[in-house]
Amino acid sequence: MSDMVRVDPVALLPTQAGCAVFLGDGEKSIVFYIEPAIGASINDALSDRRPPRPLTHDLFNDALKAFGAVVQRVVIVKVESDVFYARLFLEAENEISDKLIVELDARPSDSIAMAVRQHAPIFVVKEVWEGLKDMTNVLEELRDKGMELEGGD
Repeated sequence: MSDMVRVDPVALLPTQAGCAVFLGDGEKSIVFYIEPAIGASINDALSDRRPPRPLTHDLFNDALKAFGAVVQRVVIVKVESDVFYARLFLEAENEISDKLIVELDARPSDSIAMAVRQHAPIFVVKEVWEGLKDMTNVLEELRDKGMELEGGD
């Protein structure tokens, strides 16, 4: 997987229009924006908080487990006009079938929400990663200003 960069959620920052998700590899950070509810879902999973009733990502996660499937990995594959695209890789193995790997088109926000619940790795295609602006300084400035960042390293 030398053509991919492994990343982790570094911070989630609520914004007026939603939630900024910072992903980083320890040297560089990128940012994209998602719906506030999905940002809250990711933050809950990162903080090991379980809502009193299952949310959509919890329900899908439980359904996967019931069928013997797990999130194998998430790959952010491209960015077009500030829209990020991802692939969600699921691996299933149960008494009915041999090992099966399924690749699904999925929004990065939903994919990350699933990955953090199962501690699955998140990757960005290296060519995409290299084309994105490093936002580490912006993140550090926000932290220096005392912005309340959720998640984190």
